[in-house]
Amino acid sequence: MAANMFPADTLAPRAAVDLEACVALMRTGSKTFFAASRLLPVRVRASSIALYAFCRVADDMVDSGEMGIDDAMRVLSDRLDRIYAGAPLDFVEDRALSVVVQRHELPRPLLDALLDGFAWDAQGRRYDTLEQVHDYGARVAGSVGAMMCWIMGVRSPQALARACELGVAMQLTNIARDVGEDARNGRLYLPRQWMAQAGLDAEAWLKNPVGSLALQGVVGRLLDEADRLYAQAAAGIAQLPRDCRSAILSARLIYAEIGQQLRREGLDPCARRAIVPASRKLVLLACASLQSGWVGRSAAAVPPLAAIAYLVDQCNTLEDTAFSSGISTRPLGQRMAWMLEMFERVEARRQEERTNDHTEHAAPQAPRLSHGG
Repeated sequence: MAANMFPADTLAPRAAVDLEACVALMRTGSKTFFAASRLLPVRVRASSIALYAFCRVADDMVDSGEMGIDDAMRVLSDRLDRIYAGAPLDFVEDRALSVVVQRHELPRPLLDALLDGFAWDAQGRRYDTLEQVHDYGARVAGSVGAMMCWIMGVRSPQALARACELGVAMQLTNIARDVGEDARNGRLYLPRQWMAQAGLDAEAWLKNPVGSLALQGVVGRLLDEADRLYAQAAAGIAQLPRDCRSAILSARLIYAEIGQQLRREGLDPCARRAIVPASRKLVLLACASLQSGWVGRSAAAVPPLAAIAYLVDQCNTLEDTAFSSGISTRPLGQRMAWMLEMFERVEARRQEERTNDHTEHAAPQAPRLSHGG
C-alpha cells in the first residue's frame, strides 16, 4: 500500500516543482541565509529550504494584515496540525515542511515559538528591557537556529543552546541595522529603558526618528550584546557535523560584520542601512571555510541564555520521550524519507547542471566542424 501512496511517475515532477518554488522564496528573502544555505550539504540544504519557505509564507500571512492576527494564527496552527499529522494542505510549503517534520522528527514547540514571534510583531509588542528583546529574538530567530541544529542531527542541550543564541545574536544585529526603517514603520525593538537612560523619549523619537549621539550609544550597546552572544555561540559550531560548519560559520561571520559595518559608518542606522560589500562577503566565506576545519569546542558547559532555556528544555523532553505527534509516524516517515531523497536528488542535479554550465562557458571552445568536413 505504501508503494502506491506516492507513485514515482507523479512524485518526481511534484517534488521538482515544490523544491523550485521553495528555492524561489528563499532567493527573494534573506540574501545572507540563502548564500549560507548553498554551502550546506545537499542532505541538509533541501530541508533548510523547505523550512525557510514555510516560515517565510507564515510571516507574510501574519504581517500582511489581510486577516486579523488571531485568525491568521488559528489558520497557521491548523496547518501545522495537519503537517504534523502527515496530511498537509495542498500548499507547496506545507507539503515540503511535512517531509522535513516526518524525516527529522522536528519538535513542534520550535515552530510554535516562531509563530508566536510573528504574532508579537503584528501586535506591535513593546520591549522595555534587554531581556524582553531577548525573548523576542528567541522566538523569531533562536527557534530557527535550534531547528537548523536539529535538522543537522545534533540534539545535545549545549549544541541547541548555542544554536539558539546564535539566532538571537543575528536578530540583535538585524534590530540595530534596521532601527531607522523599523521606526518609519512605527516599530521599535531597542530596549526602551536603555533609551530613557540615554535621555531619549521613545515615543517622541518614533515621531521623528533621527540619529544622535544618544542613539549611537544605545545601538552600540545592542551590538556589544550581539557580539557577546556571537562569542558564546561559537563553541556550538564545533559540535555540528564537519560538512555543516562552514555554512553556519559563514552566516555568523557575515552577520557579525554587519555590526562592524554599522560601527564604521558611525552607528547611524537612521541615515542608511548598513550593507556588507560583496567583496567583503567573499573574504568572510573564505575565512569560514578555513576556520571550520579547526574550530574548537569549549571545555566548560555554559548555561543557556534565559530567554532560550525553555526551547532547549522542550526539545530535551521530546528527545527523551521519543518524538510523538499523537499518531504513529514511522511508516509514513519511511515514505516521507523517500520523498525527501527525491528533493535532494533534484537539488543535486541542479547543482551539477550549474557546474557543467560554468565549465562550458569557462573552457575554450573547440572549432566546430561542418557536416562532411
